[in-house]
Amino acid sequence: MTVVQRITGDCRITGNLQVDGSLPTYERTNLQQDTNQPFVIPLINARVHDAPQTNLPGTAADDDLGLAGAAFGTNSLYLTTGDVKAAGCTRYARFQIPIPMEYDAGETLTLRCHAGMQTTVADTSATLDVEAYKSDEEGGIGSDICATAAQSINSLTDADYDFAITPTGLSPGDMLDVRLTVTVADSATGTAVIANVGALQLLADVKG
Repeated sequence: MTVVQRITGDCRITGNLQVDGSLPTYERTNLQQDTNQPFVIPLINARVHDAPQTNLPGTAADDDLGLAGAAFGTNSLYLTTGDVKAAGCTRYARFQIPIPMEYDAGETLTLRCHAGMQTTVADTSATLDVEAYKSDEEGGIGSDICATAAQSINSLTDADYDFAITPTGLSPGDMLDVRLTVTVADSATGTAVIANVGALQLLADVKG
């Protein structure tokens, strides 16, 4: 006859623990939630927004951000408008971002962008905007589910800018189609005016 041993209170094992039977299993829904866990989005995955079969150029041009930082061991990769003094610009980069399998369905999702200005701020404005759509896995999408408006990045001190993603109907494994837009308005003709995005993360409430 098996005798069930019950331990009340704390238990410390200073050696090895061997389990000859089976351990209990727990559904993911019963696990404790960890909030705002970061999932890094590699900038090298950035694509031309209206020709997604094409990588971003090394030098920003027309309406495309550039993927810069090519000197390995010297520079990390970053997205850039290039110098747009006295001209301004509206330039884009596009990503596919998978929702992680650990995501607690329907809970908080945030796209965090680390961005700012290089050399000189724009004399009028510099903003970063995010659009996000859920793929229906059949070539279609719904509506824009980014709930945060464009934010000013017109500062020489880079900072994190958070864009809330409406989580309704989102589940682990869903795919987001995301476009970043950097808009600079500048009429000065002095030193360089350059907007950069140095990092992207998807912050998610997770279980497991």
